[in-house]
Amino acid sequence: MKQRNIGYKIVMYVLLIVLTVITLMPLLWMLSASIKADSEVFSLNFSWLPEVPRWDNYSRIWSKIPLLTFTFNSVKLTVIITFIQVVTSSFAAYGFSKCRFRGRDVLFLFYVATIAIPWQVYMLPQYSMMNKMSLVDSHLGYVLMQSFTAFGVFLMRQFFMSLPNELLEAGRIDGLSEYGNYFRIALPLSKPSVATLTIFSFVTIWNDYMGPNIYFNSTENKTIQLGIKMFISQYSTEYGLVMAASVLSLIPVLIIFLSGQKFFVQGVASSGIKG
Repeated sequence: MKQRNIGYKIVMYVLLIVLTVITLMPLLWMLSASIKADSEVFSLNFSWLPEVPRWDNYSRIWSKIPLLTFTFNSVKLTVIITFIQVVTSSFAAYGFSKCRFRGRDVLFLFYVATIAIPWQVYMLPQYSMMNKMSLVDSHLGYVLMQSFTAFGVFLMRQFFMSLPNELLEAGRIDGLSEYGNYFRIALPLSKPSVATLTIFSFVTIWNDYMGPNIYFNSTENKTIQLGIKMFISQYSTEYGLVMAASVLSLIPVLIIFLSGQKFFVQGVASSGIKG
């Protein structure tokens, strides 16, 4: 029996290692391509390490395009929108889970159902509305469009549903209002779900290409994802620079994920238990 268990574990570990290598293969290829010349990236004589590494690709991307401006815009928009989404989603989720009012469940159902509506369906009406308010090609318009997320409300509500009502009743007895219960009891206990939503929101906004591509026209407002596209022209593509810029754009995502990995796993587990 013990030998079977050992054999089973060995097979599982081997499969996990193989899957990990397959998953990381595109990332390793991107790292390799970032230090190659353009002619070597898709060469038939493939090699992971070029004979002459082009480390200057990482310095050329800063002078080729205003990458510093694009990076600053991405950081600014991502941090602001992530913060707003966490605040609005947690606040609405508390109301939908712990506050009783007429039509609460129906309203929540209709709100969450908007997740199933593709963004392409309301993309043009949304653009028309932003244009009438003179918010096109402005960071303010993009922030307002991304300030609310039905997925975030659903995620946070699932966690708040698991909180014992006795904790909130004790707070009410001690004189806390619903705002006090939210700020002093519910929100401090929801760190795993807040971390999960933070990671999801950060990655989504940071990697967003279509939204900035539609709403940002001027160079000073563009983000890093649009900046990477500038290495691709009508007649040629600087693949080495594209890969080098892509590697740098991954660093903030890796930092935010690794820093919140522990809470992320806890948040997914706790938010998925209760339906």
